[in-house]
Amino acid sequence: MASIQGFLQVTYSKTSPVAAAAGSGSSPVDFADDATRPFRLGSRGRSLRGDTATAIAVVGDVAMIFAGLFFGFWLRFQSGLIPRRTSWWNRVDFGPVFLETYLGLILIGAAFLFGTFLYLDLYQRRHLLRYRRVAIIIASGTLFWFVAYLSMSLVLRFNPPISRVYVLCSCVGATCALLAWRAVFHRLMQVEKLALSLRQRVLFVGWSEDADKLTHVIHADESHAYQIVGYLPSANEAVVPPSGTAIPAVGQYNQLPAMIRSFSVDIVVLTDLNTSTEQIISLANLCEREMVQFKIIPSYFQILVSGLKLETISGVPILGVTELPLDRTWNRFMKRAVDIIGASVGLLGSVPILVWCWLRIYNESPGPILFSQERVGRRGHIFKMLKLRSMQLGAEKTDHLNQSTMRQDPRVLKVGELMRRWNLDEIPQFWNVLKGEMSLVGPRPERTYHSEKLSYEVPHYNARLASKPGMTGWAQVNGLRGDTDLAERVRYDLYYLENWSLILDLQIMFQTFLDRKNAY
Repeated sequence: MASIQGFLQVTYSKTSPVAAAAGSGSSPVDFADDATRPFRLGSRGRSLRGDTATAIAVVGDVAMIFAGLFFGFWLRFQSGLIPRRTSWWNRVDFGPVFLETYLGLILIGAAFLFGTFLYLDLYQRRHLLRYRRVAIIIASGTLFWFVAYLSMSLVLRFNPPISRVYVLCSCVGATCALLAWRAVFHRLMQVEKLALSLRQRVLFVGWSEDADKLTHVIHADESHAYQIVGYLPSANEAVVPPSGTAIPAVGQYNQLPAMIRSFSVDIVVLTDLNTSTEQIISLANLCEREMVQFKIIPSYFQILVSGLKLETISGVPILGVTELPLDRTWNRFMKRAVDIIGASVGLLGSVPILVWCWLRIYNESPGPILFSQERVGRRGHIFKMLKLRSMQLGAEKTDHLNQSTMRQDPRVLKVGELMRRWNLDEIPQFWNVLKGEMSLVGPRPERTYHSEKLSYEVPHYNARLASKPGMTGWAQVNGLRGDTDLAERVRYDLYYLENWSLILDLQIMFQTFLDRKNAY
């Protein structure tokens, strides 16, 4: 689940403190043919093609933005399908509205929406081949635009006033137009000749388990933005191709300049961190001269690599994990607001289900209907998690024997099987969410004695505690619940923490009702 950008996080370039400190000093390695090869043009050509494709995407997006906003105007004011006075939301009777009077508002709205996409990095080259990522940015961008544009209209008092129904229609129209256009554009970019011309070519120096994992990630993704051209041993290794991979050894270490030019390499990735400082500086300087990116797989940071950042303290460069998305105050505020609204609606709306479950549970196994159990929350906080009782009375006395409920567990009630399959036993946790002990979405909380044990047995297990536990999570909707691989579950939880967004939370909530694999 580790991202490609996460693997290639640490970059030494012409502005790097390491490369700058090296200056023009002599290299400890005599690279063959360093100064005699002709200037390479392959990467420059791909860069131009990438710029052209990006420009086409920009022009198409601007056209679709205007199409969506003009569609919203037509639908709201000229189609006759929506009454001029909409008492359900907008109590203002706008009367006849002409395009000339609204054109300024349309231009402002289009500029604002396009600026939102720029801020969200929609036009990064790495997104050209990744429709799903583009769709997420478009959906989140238009949703933000809808809220922000309406809010801006309340503050600035536009004349004529902005119709909220118009903004809603424009938001839906622009979203649909952009997604449809980008789907067509993506199909065009998937033509193999075009896709190959846009992918950045990667050459490994040295080999490691992380390099092998990165290779599999790239080869498994048809929309990846990279092409691995080969492998060179580092200065400390023999010339042996990586075992079990299809990556060829293309030469020896001192032939790196020739290989960069022969294969039109865009990125050189160093995987052997036993390489000396002098050799790293030499590689950084070489890549600067060849105008290629020099990156290092950060093997010293096996988790939360998206939070890696190079910063300086009194001019001294320091690399480390700085912050994750949910470390930011605004993101926590938004997530908490969604939790309060969602938990309130969920708790009130589930009253009939709670009554039905109460009757079924009591009829099958008289006794308390609610069940509470100590769980470990954010940063080790212990809290009482509530559930509808889905097992026989006293079943918790044998919980220590297994980390998760086993398939066909004899302790589970008949109605409990139904509740667990449809996550109905989790409904009381809406109360935990309202109290701030849990979130609607996050890593699932573990029992105290299991958590202490697993923190020693499963690598990076306690890194999950960086956020509040959730009623559902990324691991759960991908089938990693019950008696499944804990290490894989942790990887999914860490992916969620590194890539959190409100859109991802909404996606997980939606998938919770559809994906019930291993729910027992």
